[in-house]
Amino acid sequence: MPESTAHITELTSQYISQVANDLDRNVKEQQRVTEELAVLQEQLATLQRDHTVLVNMQQALGAPTTAPGPTRTDSAVVPSPRKKSAPVAGARRSAKKAPVQKPQGKKTAATTAQPKLVDLVHQHVAGQSEPRSAVEIAEALRQAHTGRAIDTKVVRTTLENLVAKSRVHRTKQGSSVFYTAADAPGQEAASAGKAQPETATA
Repeated sequence: MPESTAHITELTSQYISQVANDLDRNVKEQQRVTEELAVLQEQLATLQRDHTVLVNMQQALGAPTTAPGPTRTDSAVVPSPRKKSAPVAGARRSAKKAPVQKPQGKKTAATTAQPKLVDLVHQHVAGQSEPRSAVEIAEALRQAHTGRAIDTKVVRTTLENLVAKSRVHRTKQGSSVFYTAADAPGQEAASAGKAQPETATA
């Protein structure tokens, strides 16, 4: 009897050790999967931010917003029907195209409802009495339009386009570039103020 109980105790300790090892592996695997999910979520967030910046650049350049939005669920589902027969795949694709087009329509309606970045930039510059840099203009627009993603590079590109259209003037002071509206009220006053000291000294 003592030998059998000792054997049972040894088996029990082996099972306990094996279960403990399996639990440890399970926990480590959960941690690994959780880390991978976190990395993927960061990549997705980065892609979404880049998408917003590219859309704003497209609007600033005056190009029509025809690029479709991200279709996360559809891109994962579309390849699976290809493995099946052709008629079933065709039927499923046609059925899935309809829901994809609806959000695009809503997106274009939402973008047309918002003012264009070009107009926002020009209005802000026209309302300033002093020259402003692209960084200052972008920061002011971010504070005025908190629900909209505004990138400084996009604002600078928009300002350069306005300069090319003679709607905004560009001045350089050292290594810094400043912008003023072509029809800004403060600009005429500044030019008049510059002219007065010259006549006084003469």
